[in-house]
Amino acid sequence: MSKLAILGGQPAVKNTSDDIFQRNITKEMEEAVLKVLYEWKMSSTDITKEFERAFADWHGMKYGLGCNTGTSAIHCAMFGIGIGVGDEIICQSTTYWASCLPAFSLGATVVFADVDPETLCINPDDIEHRITPRTKAIMVVHYAGYPADMDRILPIAKKHNIKIIEDVSHAHGALYKGKMVGTFGDVSAFSLMSGKSFAIGEAGIMLTNDRNTYERAILFGHYERASEIENPQLQKLAGLPWGGYKYRMHQMSSAIGLVQIKQFKVDMVEIDKAMNYFWDLLEGYPGIRAHRPPKDSGCTKGGWYASLGRYIKEELGGLSISRFCEALRAEGVLWAYPGCNKALHTHPLFQTIDVYGHGRPTRIAFSNRDVREEDKSLPVTESLQKKVFAVPWFKHFWPERIEEYANAFKKVIENYKDLLPDDKGDPEDLGGWFTSRR
Repeated sequence: MSKLAILGGQPAVKNTSDDIFQRNITKEMEEAVLKVLYEWKMSSTDITKEFERAFADWHGMKYGLGCNTGTSAIHCAMFGIGIGVGDEIICQSTTYWASCLPAFSLGATVVFADVDPETLCINPDDIEHRITPRTKAIMVVHYAGYPADMDRILPIAKKHNIKIIEDVSHAHGALYKGKMVGTFGDVSAFSLMSGKSFAIGEAGIMLTNDRNTYERAILFGHYERASEIENPQLQKLAGLPWGGYKYRMHQMSSAIGLVQIKQFKVDMVEIDKAMNYFWDLLEGYPGIRAHRPPKDSGCTKGGWYASLGRYIKEELGGLSISRFCEALRAEGVLWAYPGCNKALHTHPLFQTIDVYGHGRPTRIAFSNRDVREEDKSLPVTESLQKKVFAVPWFKHFWPERIEEYANAFKKVIENYKDLLPDDKGDPEDLGGWFTSRR
């Protein structure tokens, strides 16, 4: 191929328009939002309840509870299953902070587990030895859209009589062996904010088949829905939010959600086709691997949120991931940056910070042991930033345009030796505390 753009050649990506990464905004969405506005129903719940029913039905679940963010949906899920003072939850450290941080306000402790180097989801082999009598739940994150290994995780939870919460914020519509993620655990939570694949605004939703979990979640942050509570013991204590939180979903978001739930099923097919086409074009090229389930496994990535590639520098003469991505950006792959979500256990918030003034780090404020010692046993997590990178997130199956981006990767890989002389290596600080995607 021609000279690398970073060394003075012409970029491989000729069409730099970002329309291939843009979402479909429809007239129906606009009309749905305006209807809420003109009827002045922004803070009502009728449309939200309709959306909850539609979203739950899509997943084959009994109950859905719309929230104002995915974070609040996770918070409600935690309270719903009874997580409280002194309890422990097991979660992977490579994830967005909302997967586990709400546990702090409930007086619970987060115990981190390592991830599988291929799936980037919690490693089932690293769960069981972390379980103690205080363990209340495993937080299963379907990270970057890749379904976690539920066949191995579920028996562990059953054996020890602990709950499973699924964080499906990255994996809307994804399948694990033919079944939708978010339907395996005791409760699941989804972020639906504007950057996600199923995006309806700043919103989230919780799903469960357990009535008690659902009603406790209502009590926690949805005070105005006390009339829905059937349990007489809970009913007489309703009316005020037990957590002191106001978590209802804004009805402009739920109105978009009712449109999106029809449109997304179509859009998701095109996204999946586009992303798989991109990776098929690169199949067999050294130095990179697709972060996607094996074909014919019955597993899919849904809307492919936070799409990543895996990097094996040894196959490219030891070329650093930073230099590799720098060359890709020069070729026109503008969001090719190394790393992913930083390991949460490396942040002071999970080590030394006393948020609420308990006189000791909040993470262990109510713990009978120092779980921070377990953070030293996360080798895959701590090496991950130099082994993954962001890839284009195509929203449309436009083969010729996708081929340009694939050609940029091929060009860099085929000319990697030209990058080695000026390779300064990787900085210590890669990745970020949050994930931002188009």
